[in-house]
Amino acid sequence: MTTSPAGNQVSRRAHGPRDPGDAWVYSETGQRYWGRFGAAGLVAVDPERGVLLQHRAEWSHHGGTWGIPGGALHEGEQPAEGALREAAEEAGVPAGAVAPLFTSVLDLGFWRYTTLVARVVQAFDPVIADAESLELRWVPVQDVDALPLHHGFAAAWHGLRAALAVRPVIIVDAANVVGSVPDGWWRDRAGAAERLVARIEGVSGAAVSAQDLELTGTSWFPEFSVVVEGKARDVRGTQREVDGRVGLVRAEASGDDAIVAEARRRVVSGESVTVATSDRELGERVSAVGASVRGVGWLRELVGYGARS
Repeated sequence: MTTSPAGNQVSRRAHGPRDPGDAWVYSETGQRYWGRFGAAGLVAVDPERGVLLQHRAEWSHHGGTWGIPGGALHEGEQPAEGALREAAEEAGVPAGAVAPLFTSVLDLGFWRYTTLVARVVQAFDPVIADAESLELRWVPVQDVDALPLHHGFAAAWHGLRAALAVRPVIIVDAANVVGSVPDGWWRDRAGAAERLVARIEGVSGAAVSAQDLELTGTSWFPEFSVVVEGKARDVRGTQREVDGRVGLVRAEASGDDAIVAEARRRVVSGESVTVATSDRELGERVSAVGASVRGVGWLRELVGYGARS
């Protein structure tokens, strides 16, 4: 089902049972919004081709305008999951083809529309799956404003485009985090580092609040860079290195020096850097190169790393 931040239904799918979420909700002034449990849509951004947009069928609400694939959420469905499901149903976006970057939420109190912005990590050609689309097209970011946009997407696009330049990363002082948990790490430092990395991989696709990362917006899906040193350098590579979600930095000498160098490199490249460490001196050093600092307790809570890891 195609919807927009304006919340208007444009059609029902011709096949399949009606979902309980496929219903109108009404404001006190009588305006109606599609999706009993809210709605969500996907902005897929390909570094080479631009943004995937949907040219809406003429007979639909605001027909002839351009927007994004999206629709009503199912009961109990997370907004990001719903956005990806709708994008798959309406535009043939393959599972695993995009990596979430951030979400933006229009919250009216009684109804919410969530826009998931994601980077294309596996190139694909969109496929028109129903009569709601005249065309699906990759549009260069700088050309989006030149199209006749659906008013809801047009209202959100300026903020979404500005946020595309933000690239959050969390640099993890692995030795400091592991050393804060009395689980016998000193007998097997590589094994302890692997347990930490496994925890990070487990949440690497989960959203982190913008407030935690000192960013604007609603929530973000940051990358992680885990710095290991000494015997912990023998830790195995991560499963999420292939899509850039979780990377390892194996310090040749001082772990602190490697963390500062990684923070400096990331800041210079334009990324928003948060370093997870409780080492005061290291915190001062990374702050001096433009990174923010969070204690290891914050990181442990974020990834669920503790005595029972």
